[in-house]
Amino acid sequence: MSVAVGILGFAHGHVNAYCRRWADDFADDVRVVAGWDHDAARLAQAVEQYGLEACDSADALLSRRGLQAVVIAAETSMHADLVERAAGAGKAIVLQKPTALTLAEADRIVAAVGRGGAAFTMAWQMRTDPQNIAMKEMVRSGRLGRIFMVRRRHGLNTHMWADFGRSWHADWRLNRGMWADDASHAVDFILWLLGEPDSVVAEIGTLHDPNVPDDNGIAVFRYADGTLAEVVCSFTCPAGENTTEIVGQNGVVVQNYGDGPSCSAHASAGGVGLKWYLAEDAKWTHSDIPTPAGHGARIAGLAGPLADFLNDRRGPIADAAEARASLRMTLACYQSAAEGRRVKIRDVTFS
Repeated sequence: MSVAVGILGFAHGHVNAYCRRWADDFADDVRVVAGWDHDAARLAQAVEQYGLEACDSADALLSRRGLQAVVIAAETSMHADLVERAAGAGKAIVLQKPTALTLAEADRIVAAVGRGGAAFTMAWQMRTDPQNIAMKEMVRSGRLGRIFMVRRRHGLNTHMWADFGRSWHADWRLNRGMWADDASHAVDFILWLLGEPDSVVAEIGTLHDPNVPDDNGIAVFRYADGTLAEVVCSFTCPAGENTTEIVGQNGVVVQNYGDGPSCSAHASAGGVGLKWYLAEDAKWTHSDIPTPAGHGARIAGLAGPLADFLNDRRGPIADAAEARASLRMTLACYQSAAEGRRVKIRDVTFS
């Protein structure tokens, strides 16, 4: 029997991709039955698109008979409060990124999930992407030997959109900035691949439109053993190709077409999505894992793993403690950029 799911906020557009895929491909696993949003127009649109019941408050949705789980996709500033309510109501929780605005809010999320024992997962599509999983398996298997360096480039062209500055994403009171909003994907990828680093040095700038913060940034994380991991993000990026490079003692892995600008260019470029060079083979090997036709397909690909989570067929994609760790890494980047120095991840005070 399918799990009855409610949506707490439709601010973050990724939730629409999940709703469509669940209806089209996972109807036996997930039924989206109700929704709430403080924005009446957004809620009305969702009701029309997905045929769900409109609730006039978050508490009304959470008290709906038979509701088993919620997806929280409201503005980031509302996440901690909604997680506390949902956990208190005993619902399984899927939380859209970014986790929260501050570490204090993340602590509230961790505490709420711990108190009630609620099933909880973050909605990180990079952790479920088949090519990313293959890269992690190569790292963890030891085939590459000691890892010396990882580079993850992540981009969008949102800051070039004429109306993006009027969206909630660009309002620091609701979302802080685009480094927190979307560079967080790449930051979490580093956490997932290598674990939590020791320190970071970062530069984050607003170069195009002063009304839309954090359009370009670079962060270099350092691990206790000296391994370096670089996150490079541009949200004024019209096109791209190379997304990931992993340099190890025994070989190199290269991924192309792994973000918005590059994935959309894949069809015309016709290149290889994932490949690796092992010194013992002395040749490049091409993976047969396909690249999605577009970034929307990559986002929608998370619907299946989320359906598995909601039906207890897999564990969380990222639990609440990992969500906090990822946010702490992201905030450490902000602190480093603001103070012009390397920051220890464990010593972050930025809020």
